[in-house]
Amino acid sequence: MLAAALFGLAGAAPLPPGTELVRGGLTGTYVVPPGIHKIRHVVIVMQENRSFDSYFGTFPGADGIPMKAGHPTVCVPDPATGGCDRPFHDRADINGGAPHGHVNAVADIDGGKMDGFVRSQRLAPRCHDPVDPACVVATSREPDVMGYHDQREVPNYWAYARDFVLDDHMFEPVSSWSEPDHLYMVSGWSARCTGLSPSSCANNIIGPYGVLKFNAAVSRELSTGQTQFELAWTDITWLLDRHHVSWAYYVQTGYQPDCANDSAVTCPPVPQSYQTAGIWNPLPLFEDVHQDRQLGRIQPLASYFKAAKAGTLPAVSWVVPSRADSEHPPSSVHQGQAYVTAVVNAAMESPDWPSTAIFLSWDDWGGFYDHVPPPYVDRNGYGLRVPSIVISPYARHGYVDHQVLSSDAYLKFVEDDFLGGARLDPATDGRPDPRPDVREDEPVLGNLVNDFNFGQPPRPPVLLPTNPPTDSPSIPAYFKGRPPCIGCTAVPPGP
Repeated sequence: MLAAALFGLAGAAPLPPGTELVRGGLTGTYVVPPGIHKIRHVVIVMQENRSFDSYFGTFPGADGIPMKAGHPTVCVPDPATGGCDRPFHDRADINGGAPHGHVNAVADIDGGKMDGFVRSQRLAPRCHDPVDPACVVATSREPDVMGYHDQREVPNYWAYARDFVLDDHMFEPVSSWSEPDHLYMVSGWSARCTGLSPSSCANNIIGPYGVLKFNAAVSRELSTGQTQFELAWTDITWLLDRHHVSWAYYVQTGYQPDCANDSAVTCPPVPQSYQTAGIWNPLPLFEDVHQDRQLGRIQPLASYFKAAKAGTLPAVSWVVPSRADSEHPPSSVHQGQAYVTAVVNAAMESPDWPSTAIFLSWDDWGGFYDHVPPPYVDRNGYGLRVPSIVISPYARHGYVDHQVLSSDAYLKFVEDDFLGGARLDPATDGRPDPRPDVREDEPVLGNLVNDFNFGQPPRPPVLLPTNPPTDSPSIPAYFKGRPPCIGCTAVPPGP
């Protein structure tokens, strides 16, 4: 077996099959097993605004809600009642959540006490959508940020966790909201730039634009087709293009899942498509994507289903939803699960399935309770814990991974698999920017290769119905009276 010591050189060629990669960095030296190259298609599916405890707080074997004799032992102070609120099983399909900007993350974490969630929801600004549960929280109502779902409401997510791998210490990459999280997902950083040179960028965990400026940019693009702002620092597609590794970023047409105001509860809908740059579609704003002439790799969701069916999935894919399918409050949990199931089923039915890894996660906690304080990483993060599942023919069966992870681990996996260990490192990537550190090499960050057994025979698909039974008293009319859809790729219509 050939051992190669590669330290992120931008010009390094992809490793040939069977090569063992010895990776050095802040974590010391680790060996990437040659079996990682059995994965030739990585699909990153990013949903919205759920904490780990809100979906998997009672999952067997996971670091879930502290319990004694089946009853929560934690109780979060409630300023409206003078008492406290315990986690409770929530059957509602529509949730409210709470503000989830950086200031709200700081308040919820409260120095590690993890007791600010109810206060944040109670103090949320009043809003104008009467059907949004976040707008009607009263002193007499149990705040739904303390609610949790289980296999009765999200049976497919629990099935994936039982059949494949559940990561129970996945943290959002930065203690902030959706925009920085999505920037980290593709670039390992969030900054604000004053020009088109990478050196003009400065660290900013809130995001590159203020609310008014961002909305004006989106409005300009919708009316003129011209992108007004560009992000000058380096994203992972720069390295993918240099190594001739295929990629695509699939965007569902509809409306943006969240508000440009990171602490808002609701806001007027903003249109979203693959042709509009935005919070969930940031790559059109990156200068290096324009330099590489790679805008054509940002595509509508329909192209993902076509590529999966044809067996032509790119090496790296990102799949992002519109509002209706995002699970971002007040969107339906059931409908979001149906959308994800359709995306996963399409990959499983694809000729590419035997060489695919699906990384399913949620971008931030959405204001929902979680009991685990984020670890200290650097001045930017991590943020609160979010659900994360690894689905692959080579994924371990029924494994709960306790490693500390963030979406930086997805970049790390892609780089080790396809880029010979190259990193988004200003010292080596050929396009230096002033990012404070190389996130993929942070000592605290675990390695997703531990979630795989590359020695096992590839496992068959686990196709699930997009309309499974639920105990939720109300689900979207689209699903009522429909039989389970085994292995279908019909996505519920967006708004």
